[in-house]
Amino acid sequence: MSENKYVIAIDQGTTSSRAIVFDHDGQIVSVGQLEHEQIFPQAGWVEHNPAEIWNNTREAIGQALSKANITRHDIVSVGITNQRETAVVWDKNTGEAVYNAIVWQDTRTQNIVDELAKNGGVDRFKSIVGLPLATYFSGTKIKWILDNVEGARERAEAGDLLFGTTDSWVLWNLTGGVDGGVHATDVTNASRTLLMDIRTLSWREDIAAEFGVPLSMLPEIKPSSGEFGRVHTDQLLREVPVTGILGDQQSATFGQAAFEAGEAKNTYGTGCFLIFNTGEEVVESKNGLLTTVGYKLGDEPTHYALEGSIAVAGSLIQWLRDNLKMIDSAPEVEELAASVEDNGGAYIVPAFSGLFAPYWRPDARGAIVGLTRFVNRGHIARAALESTAFQTADVIDAVNKDSGVPLTELRVDGGMTANEALMQFQADILGVDVVRPQVTETTALGAAYASGLAVGFWSGLGELKANWAEDKRWSPSIDGAERERLLRLWHKAVTKSYDWVDEDVK
Repeated sequence: MSENKYVIAIDQGTTSSRAIVFDHDGQIVSVGQLEHEQIFPQAGWVEHNPAEIWNNTREAIGQALSKANITRHDIVSVGITNQRETAVVWDKNTGEAVYNAIVWQDTRTQNIVDELAKNGGVDRFKSIVGLPLATYFSGTKIKWILDNVEGARERAEAGDLLFGTTDSWVLWNLTGGVDGGVHATDVTNASRTLLMDIRTLSWREDIAAEFGVPLSMLPEIKPSSGEFGRVHTDQLLREVPVTGILGDQQSATFGQAAFEAGEAKNTYGTGCFLIFNTGEEVVESKNGLLTTVGYKLGDEPTHYALEGSIAVAGSLIQWLRDNLKMIDSAPEVEELAASVEDNGGAYIVPAFSGLFAPYWRPDARGAIVGLTRFVNRGHIARAALESTAFQTADVIDAVNKDSGVPLTELRVDGGMTANEALMQFQADILGVDVVRPQVTETTALGAAYASGLAVGFWSGLGELKANWAEDKRWSPSIDGAERERLLRLWHKAVTKSYDWVDEDVK
């Protein structure tokens, strides 16, 4: 296929919507990006405006095409990647959402989790869906909307409402919306709802009934790479095929060319997500990890993964900037952290939404411990960065126990990998090399790859592997005794965040 053609990836993320144009070498040609509002109606609630997300997505596409000085005729296909568990419920007749999107970080559904867990505990459906009952996943969010938005349940049962994660919302609007929009998702996003059987890759009617979710609301589940539909004629990309969808973390893994069993990557974004490819085998974690779908290309076998999900990573730096006004911009945190030799004995456990993997403690809340008069802004900045590395170490320890094969190096991507101090500390605390690729926008790249494979823009996985190139490598620089001391104190700090939420505490 002609090398002056391109693939465009729509990356609908937690803080922004982007459109990135990639060439045949997997290099970035242009980027369009717009942030959307983070809505916090009360403690523990996090929402986005679906209409704003769609409008921003359209504008980002226009920006990317304009900056590259290309048109739809130069684009062979569209890929979509997205924040996975964020739930949108909308009316298929009007195209309007019945409520704001409830974001993956939102914890309002804890009562629903507790109610569903009364009969069988939080692992009640885990052997089927791969996930524990938790506020993180979208199934409880759909139920909350149907239970709490006036008239929503009646409209859902009448067949008028649709549910989707943000990939489905973007796809439906992109392919026509009320004028014949395609209502579909891929296997990776469906595997994050609590409603899909991870072996058959189909919705479980019995589990959906337990959640009170009508099957008519749910999108069609398709492979990650293959035709979903064509862009509607009223859009800039009209008639271009949409041929790839992957949830953001699976997409980043695909973009890192971690296609084989035993390969792993860690993405440092709003949260932090480690995915370990288990090949065609469904591995049930005994150490607090999630079993999830890695990818599925057309009719080929499904690839599975273990995942360690960390709720707060980059968003802790945003919190220092926006809530505490401690810094004016995120990059300042590295400069502040470099002003001190160590964390001064201070540790931050950023359990803003409870603790995710491998602890799964919804009762935990954020804690800053080890404070003395000696501690200053630099120590707090350093402790904030270190918390991401410590949380990653906990997840990798769980992966090593589950897989029985210790990880020998860690491929990393995402915005925080630009922070060299963090990457060095990550290597130190893991005791293995940390490797950053030349193209760190691997989330969007994975969606582009899945899309391009489906239309023959790339010939196969071998060609994609050849595109991967190392940019920088960090090796451990501290001894084992110091590593053990730091981890011991971190684990002590983690225990101080437990048991915070009582019935009268939000």
